[in-house]
Amino acid sequence: MASASVQEVLPPALDSTSEPPLLFDGTTRLYVNYACPFAQRVWITRNYKGLQDKIKLVPIDLQNRPTWYKERVYPENKVPSLEHNNKIIGESLDLIKYVDSHFEGPALLPDDPAKREFAEELISYTDTCIRVVYTSFKGDPVKEVGGTFDYLETALHRFDDGPFFLGQFSLVDIAYVPFIERFQIFLQEVWKYDITADRPQLAAWFEEMNKIDAYKQTKTDPKLFVERYKRMFLAQ
Repeated sequence: MASASVQEVLPPALDSTSEPPLLFDGTTRLYVNYACPFAQRVWITRNYKGLQDKIKLVPIDLQNRPTWYKERVYPENKVPSLEHNNKIIGESLDLIKYVDSHFEGPALLPDDPAKREFAEELISYTDTCIRVVYTSFKGDPVKEVGGTFDYLETALHRFDDGPFFLGQFSLVDIAYVPFIERFQIFLQEVWKYDITADRPQLAAWFEEMNKIDAYKQTKTDPKLFVERYKRMFLAQ
């Protein structure tokens, strides 16, 4: 099993001029975009389970997509998607559970029924969290997002056997961190709003997340998504 601490040499993104891989040849492929937070969820899961040699990364240039990706791989024409056992699977929250249950490596959901139930509650809340914060970027986030981050702060108090949502690192942390990291940086950059102020559990969570190699290897340059968010949400 490849070590999650080994720094992987990332392949270049495939664009409209690129030839497709040999599809359904027995290779398991994870189609991603290096800047996409949804794809990052599955990328982190793969890395943490030490599957770098079992699941091949295939980055797609979303600004100049190869036509074969939609036609021959994933008709939804978005990332992430996973090519495994002669089928294609999509949707990031489904995929992190799929990779966790179908491949070797450390389990990312605990056996404790109470923790598993709470995991489902938190994972179900991710879409609401993301929608509320994205919507706030067009208004006044300082007034609008406090309740969302308070919810996460309270959730981090539930279990005291570790700094993560379920105590120990799990799929819940993976589901949230690509987005919460971006929100933290963008809100600080544009509105000088620190989401960890008066939220010590959230601050500790960030600190611990940034010690996990499987996550650190997937992080993108903050300047790139800050500029992208400015174009998406602040352009007049």
